[in-house]
Amino acid sequence: MSIQVRSLSKFYGSQKALDEVSLDISEGEIVGLLGPNGAGKSTLMKILTGYISPSLGSAKVCNFEVETQSLEVRKRVGYLQEHNPLYLEMYVREYLEYVAGLYTNIENISTAVAAVIEQVDLGKEAHKKIGALSKGFRQRVGLAQALIHNPAVLILDEPTSGLDPNQLEDVRDLIREISKNKTILFSTHIMQEVEALCSRALILNQGKLVANLAADELEAKHVSAIFHTLTT
Repeated sequence: MSIQVRSLSKFYGSQKALDEVSLDISEGEIVGLLGPNGAGKSTLMKILTGYISPSLGSAKVCNFEVETQSLEVRKRVGYLQEHNPLYLEMYVREYLEYVAGLYTNIENISTAVAAVIEQVDLGKEAHKKIGALSKGFRQRVGLAQALIHNPAVLILDEPTSGLDPNQLEDVRDLIREISKNKTILFSTHIMQEVEALCSRALILNQGKLVANLAADELEAKHVSAIFHTLTT
């Protein structure tokens, strides 16, 4: 099992961001995480990546406990945050070499950087400063940094947010290609994206897991009906 979550809760003062969430994601699955704003999606992802700690419950990634074996988890997880924080003054290749240097399990930094640049099709942009890139190519840089250490699990927080239609389709194609040999959990508000990419969808609302839909249930009308119920 790539991801196991049991009775996970997270409190921010008196606010409950997650409320006893339990779920399993198998190796090789690509799973969409949906829900209204404030549903707890980003909180769940931050816990799974070791960015924040849960208040109650437990989570495992690749059979390692997120709280007590955080370094082992981080070796196996690639994470793209919602707002894709990048050093805009750095060149693409320079930035990826810097990120690669943070991992102890990368033996040859130059080889790893060259491979990920090819994987996400950044070859023509590698000599440019990140600040000079379009949003679509910045997302590719974000995906490259998440992939640089060849993680088994990829966690992407709204990876296509703010992209134009062409950029959106490019990033979808890239995620589809990456999913051939990785487990992927990503959040999105786009129904068509779930249908196009996912084998399963998880829906959060007010911190609770309210739906777990298999691939044959991922029809836009079905998912949209659930969202309409949650937001009215």
